[in-house]
Amino acid sequence: MKRFCIKPILWTLGGMAGFVALYLGAAWCCSRIAIPAEAAAPQEVTIFIKSNGAHTDIVLPVRSGTTDWRLKLPCSNNVSPDTLYNWVAIGWGDKGFFIDMPTWDDLTLGLAFRAAFWLGSSAMHVTYYKEVYVNDLCRRTMISREQYARLVEFIEGRFRRAPDGSFINIETDAAYGLSDAFYEARGRYNLFYSCNTWANDALAACGQRHCLWTLFDKGIFLKYK
Repeated sequence: MKRFCIKPILWTLGGMAGFVALYLGAAWCCSRIAIPAEAAAPQEVTIFIKSNGAHTDIVLPVRSGTTDWRLKLPCSNNVSPDTLYNWVAIGWGDKGFFIDMPTWDDLTLGLAFRAAFWLGSSAMHVTYYKEVYVNDLCRRTMISREQYARLVEFIEGRFRRAPDGSFINIETDAAYGLSDAFYEARGRYNLFYSCNTWANDALAACGQRHCLWTLFDKGIFLKYK
């Protein structure tokens, strides 16, 4: 009788272990498959790919061509009213992770479960910078104006909008510094679509080197050594 009761438990644990192994294996393999950049595109606009070690942002010039991000993402939403910035970093992710988990020490089982299984909502994190420096966690690349227009369209498409068309600021004290703010976003973070998946899709949208699929920032940065 005891053996009969233990069998389903062992099958369940074995199935879970198999799923985790398959999941992580697929994530590793797909992140190593590189999709090349579009050929012969003019190098006209500088962008950066920036990570904090876990989460990837796309960094854009504050003003390029007809786009001035300060008009869409006002610096008045930041702690500091300063507007003299040259770069803006934009990233998508789970709202709970962004706002309720300022450090990894704040991660709870509830936050992780909601994010993994489509139960949370999402947010855009926007940070302004005066300077951006290339290092192991920040890479520079050049794209054409046409590619930049596609990148802007992709990023703007993930923001939720108010009836007047403006982006919806999330009023919170959870800012990471003096020059960042959060905005409501579309879509849901889940086991198969992370903040880094979004950043990888942003690179794909503007014809840059990217992974077949990735959950982690390392897959992206391997393409930009």
